[in-house]
Amino acid sequence: MQSFEQIADWITQKYTVTVMEPFLLALELSIQHGKRHQSVFLSELIDEDQHKILRISTVVADVGRVKDLQQALAFNWQSRSGYLAISEMGDKRYLNLCENRPYQNLSLTDLERSILRIGGLGDQMELQWQSGDAF
Repeated sequence: MQSFEQIADWITQKYTVTVMEPFLLALELSIQHGKRHQSVFLSELIDEDQHKILRISTVVADVGRVKDLQQALAFNWQSRSGYLAISEMGDKRYLNLCENRPYQNLSLTDLERSILRIGGLGDQMELQWQSGDAF
């Protein structure tokens, strides 16, 4: 994959796209045989060396519901892929599960694996928050 346009073309053929803007798109991932759905966002970033990076992210909780941010940082340390970050949407702050992938050497297989991993793990984390078991 060399451009966001190539990624967007592939995504629109494979997934239900809910938001499509220049360098940002959201797709709906069907989980648990359609019983649950998780929104996954893809956006293009440029690093300090002017290389293109694809960020794959999903919202896992309203920051106001997070009891212990130290546990969130511990997750970041223990995680082998993906990390937690805070973003703002409107006037609310959310905890997101993210992964950044350089376009260089990014294959469709790698992209799909990352989307499924971030979406699936994000859904599991969201379920934990809903049950009161997380952070």
